[in-house]
Amino acid sequence: MNKEETLLRKRLTELSRQAYHKDIVTFSDFLNLNELNILHTTPKDLFPARYETFGGYEMAERQMVAFLPDALCYEYQYPMQVLKIRPANPRFAEELSHRDYLGSLMNLGVERCKMGDILLLEDCAEVFVCQNMAGYLCQELTRIRHTVVQTELVAPEEISYEPRFEEVKGTVSSIRLDSVLALAYPLSRSKMTSYIEGGRVFVNGKLITSNGYHLKEGDILSVRGLGRIRYEGMLSETKKKRCLISLRKYI
Repeated sequence: MNKEETLLRKRLTELSRQAYHKDIVTFSDFLNLNELNILHTTPKDLFPARYETFGGYEMAERQMVAFLPDALCYEYQYPMQVLKIRPANPRFAEELSHRDYLGSLMNLGVERCKMGDILLLEDCAEVFVCQNMAGYLCQELTRIRHTVVQTELVAPEEISYEPRFEEVKGTVSSIRLDSVLALAYPLSRSKMTSYIEGGRVFVNGKLITSNGYHLKEGDILSVRGLGRIRYEGMLSETKKKRCLISLRKYI
């Protein structure tokens, strides 16, 4: 574990201690997949308070952590809001990418950990941000590349987002991680092996570096640089003892 990872674990354990000793809910900034893996692999006895994670919607990749005191008997809200960003004049708007939105936000001096997922929708983008940065970003974000934009604040509970996906079916020799990924993406099994061993594959938020990791129905696989899939399960077995499986490939 390098210095940055050690500091993150120390920061998370301190938040847990504060929640436990002060009997309050404490929150982290948005954590990426690597940071969430550090959270999930930290020995539980280092966290005196239990925790939950949330990124604003189901299946969010970047998530906040809430550390909860044992005696919690009230509802709590994660300190996040949503920026809804639209072109001021759609007729003259450019086609903006995830990178365009992220670059413009970071050019305002905001660290990546203050922002969650960026959702690209048909007529706008929705960006989850830390509550203490939301007003500043809403006021200052007026242009992305050459496109003038309008920004408003929306509460996360007002967001209704269903990730689009395509169904993929095919046969694999076994329900191994490398076999399933090779079915989902147009890459060879050896190429997928390099992704797995290179620390780029997460299953349910946990880093997996074993090619032979056996998947369970409902597992969510995140591959950095490629996207996410959900293993739906095995449909049948062929005469040659291969497994016919179904996947959801998010697009």
